[in-house]
This record gives sequence, structure tokens and C-alpha cells, in this order.
Amino acid sequence: MEREVMEFDVVVVGGGPSGLSAAIRLKQLAAEAGRDIEVCLIEKGSEVGAHILSGAVLEPRSLNELIPDWQDRNAPLDTPVTADKFMFLTETSAIRMPTPPSMNNHGNYIISLGNFCRWLGEQAEALGVEIYPGFPAAEVLYDENGAVKGIATGDMGIGKDGQPTDNYMRGMELHAKQTIFAEGCRGHLTKTLFEKFDLREGKDPQTFAIGIKELWDIDPEKSKPGLAWHSVGWPLASDTYGGSFLYHLNGNQVAVGYVVGLDYSNPHLSPFEEFQRFKTHPAVRDVFEGGRRVSYGARALNEGGFQSVPKLTFPGGCLVGCTAGFLNVPKIKGTHTAMKSGMTAAEAIFESLESMQAGHEPASYADKLQKSWLWSELYKVRNIRPGFAKGLWLGLAHAALDTYLFFGRAPWTLHHHADHLALKKASEAPKIAYPKPDGVVSFDRNSSVFLSGTNHEENQPAHLTLKDTSVPITHNLALYDAPEQRYCPAGVYEIVRNDDGSDPRLQINAQNCVHCKTCDIKDPTQNIVWVSPEGGGGPNYPNM
Repeated sequence: MEREVMEFDVVVVGGGPSGLSAAIRLKQLAAEAGRDIEVCLIEKGSEVGAHILSGAVLEPRSLNELIPDWQDRNAPLDTPVTADKFMFLTETSAIRMPTPPSMNNHGNYIISLGNFCRWLGEQAEALGVEIYPGFPAAEVLYDENGAVKGIATGDMGIGKDGQPTDNYMRGMELHAKQTIFAEGCRGHLTKTLFEKFDLREGKDPQTFAIGIKELWDIDPEKSKPGLAWHSVGWPLASDTYGGSFLYHLNGNQVAVGYVVGLDYSNPHLSPFEEFQRFKTHPAVRDVFEGGRRVSYGARALNEGGFQSVPKLTFPGGCLVGCTAGFLNVPKIKGTHTAMKSGMTAAEAIFESLESMQAGHEPASYADKLQKSWLWSELYKVRNIRPGFAKGLWLGLAHAALDTYLFFGRAPWTLHHHADHLALKKASEAPKIAYPKPDGVVSFDRNSSVFLSGTNHEENQPAHLTLKDTSVPITHNLALYDAPEQRYCPAGVYEIVRNDDGSDPRLQINAQNCVHCKTCDIKDPTQNIVWVSPEGGGGPNYPNM
């Protein structure tokens, strides 16, 4: 069966901050020029915002540029930051430390990034952007010259056996003069573009973290709207990068999360369990006792920064946002940079779109970006994250040196290594005894996944694929005690055995997957490959 083809000027893949900003800016420029251009945005989630997960504190710099009258349009920015606290935790105490300049949130807002994207989607639709939620981009399409000519959405109604069911529906081809990839961190089509066009040549490997987040309703007497609270230290060992956030929103809600760098070396470590243990700290437990957990989610995030940004353009398209890796790690913010990259890509594409032939490479995008505040912002903080490779204390000392003495202009650039190569063998690393969840402030994976609203059609092929089905047992289990059981925050991967303990095999509970991409990143041999499932599947994050 042939796929139906739709033609557009620009197709945007992904309904996050960068993709929506690109679409909005394209339509703004067209209106200013008195032209009409066709812009289509597709989003794999059931709605715009369904898969969006972030801290989130928003720096409104890009929003001010994109939609200066956002306040009059009722943008969901109603909790300005009123105070910052930066804490060092021991097992029993919390010591206040000076807030690093990069974490000074004066003028910023504590928000739900999902709700912010929903609002951006409304602004885009009002300008005439065609938005199609529930349509995952499953394949990059190329023309006879090897240039990107668009994408194909996934087929619907394929059974577990790979055969069409009664609900089968062929995917569509969306062709465009330019395709903007805004897939978010570890985009699976972006991975294929890296390989086809050698976009990572001469660049550092991207390095990542996993962020795990919960939203709580808390006792009104404990609510401090506008407080942005961060910590480092316990429960993580000093050789592991990570830390926490507690953001107090209006309405007696707190967003709490934990971030663990995926360059950790101990295969026994579980980021999920570290997060649950963190909440049992006396200074943290008190916030949540008497409250109610209302949502849960997890997502990988880029931490490579400046030295890991790939080549951004190729014939027929470009990369924007977190799929390119524009997160500012010391700020713990990537929304303003993602939006700026999308806006800049739109400006580069629009200036030659009228005369542009399909397959044109929008080379001016990279030039414009390098002249923008985004580039200088990432350059100044390029050494902060890799400075923690030698542990917490040396990392903090180096960060202070880089910030206060060199002002981000040190005459050297530190480099990254690939996260999947960092694990020690299980026999070489200490085991970690995690406490059982108490059901008050700490919980298990299954009850957590339930709160994420995650759902996948049961009768569909697993979207968590293995290049070699023998590797999980012969390599991962044998050498690392099957770390996929622990780095997955949703209990997707299990080693099951016969009653007598024989015949170990990997069971993949794909229905639990919250699309965090951690398995695709951390698997020691890169044997696990995440691909888009059927449209509309995955988490449905409310107010996250």
C-alpha cells in the first residue's frame, strides 16, 4: 500500500519548546513579509505537552523575543522565583552554601513546561501552523541526491508479530523544502542523521543525565511559592555527578526531582532508588509528609554543552533544541536556549525559502547561532560539567575557579567521554543497599509508572529493540549484573529465571516505557535501540 503524500514548505518534527518556537517564528516572518507559507508540526505524544518533562525554571529571555506580549496572552508563568537556596546534604544535615551565579534565578519563573508548550501550541495554531499530535516520525525520507525531503509517520495497527491487524493504517509521507528536527534529547531519527551526514565528526561525544521528577500536593503551611531549592551531596557518592531540585509552585504544589549523570561507574547504582532515598532526608521528608504525590516521570537530558554540539545543518534540514544539545548545565536550564535555536533556524530558513530548492542546506543557521547570545552563553560554561569528572569536591573547586577567576574564558577546554563506556565490572564496584519504600515519601517503580499515565497499545511490536538478543545475558548480566534493571526508571527490563534459578533471560516490559531514552544511552554495548512506538503511546504528563 502506497503512503499518502502531503507537501509543505517546512515540516517540524517535535512539539517541544524548540519546535514550537521555530514554527511560530516562521509564521511571524511570513506575516511580516505578507507571504503565506505552509508549516506542519508533528508530535508523537497524544497532545502537545504530553511527553514534556522538565524541572522547570524558565528564563524568559527567548520568550520576550518571540512573543513580547506574552503576559497579555495569559502565558502560564504565574510563579516568579522569590528565593534561591543551594544546599550541601550529609546523611542527616543540610548545610546552606553560597548560590552559584549561574543558579541565581532572579527574574525567572517556576512553571509546568508541559503547560507552557500547550500554550505555545495554541499560539502556533492561531498563526496557521498545522499541528498533528499522535503522529510519530518513524523514518527520514531522502531524495535521489541523498538530501532530506521529509519524514514518514509510523504505520498504525501493526501486531506483535509484525503483521498488519484489522486496525492497520499506513503512515503518511510529509515532504518539505526544509525539515526541522526538534526531537528532544536522544532523538532516534537524529541519531540516524548523525551517521548519514557525519554530523558528530570532530565533536566530543554527547554526555547525558537522567532526571526523575514528581509533582506533589503539600500541606499549605509548608508551601513557599517561588522558592527554588537545590542540593548536592547525599545520597550520591562523591564520585558521581548529580543533585536535586525542589521548586515551590502556586497552589500548594512542589516539583521535586533528582538528576544523575549517566557517566557514573558503579553498575549497582539505581538513579530511581537514589531519588527515592533522597526524599527520606530529614530536610526533605518534612516538606512531603502529609502531602500527596500526584505525578511521576523521567527523561534523559543533554549535558555535553558547547564541545558536544554537532554540525547543525545538512541538505534538506537542521537540528534545533535538545536534539542538538543546547542545555546550559550550570543554569539547569535548556528551554530558553532551545527556543532561541528554533527561532534562529526559522530566520535562516525563511530568508531563502522563497527561492529555495528542496534539499538546500540552510548553512546560515549555524552562522547566525554563533553570533547570538546562545553561543556565548554555552561557551562560558563549557568547562563546568566536565570539571566534575574527578568528583564532587574537585568539580566544585574547578567551577569556582572557572567562574570567579576566568569568568568562563579559561584558555583550555575540557572534554567528554561516552557514558556507555564508564561502567566498571560488577565485581569491581561496591554494592548499594537501598531501603524499601515506605509508601509515605518513597515508592516503588510500578506505582510510580502508574502516575505517569503511560500507556502503549498492547498488541504492537516492542519499541525497545535489541541488535543482538544474546548480549543482555552473555555480556550485560555476566559482566555488569544486568545494569538495565537499575538504570531504567520504569521497570522495563527484568532478568527472569526458572524456579531453580537457571536459564536467565531478559524480559522487556515495553508497556511501562516512559520514553526517557536512558537505556539507549547507557547500555554498555549500545545494543538497545529505542525507536518510536505507535502514535499517542507513552506518558501523558499532567502539569509536569
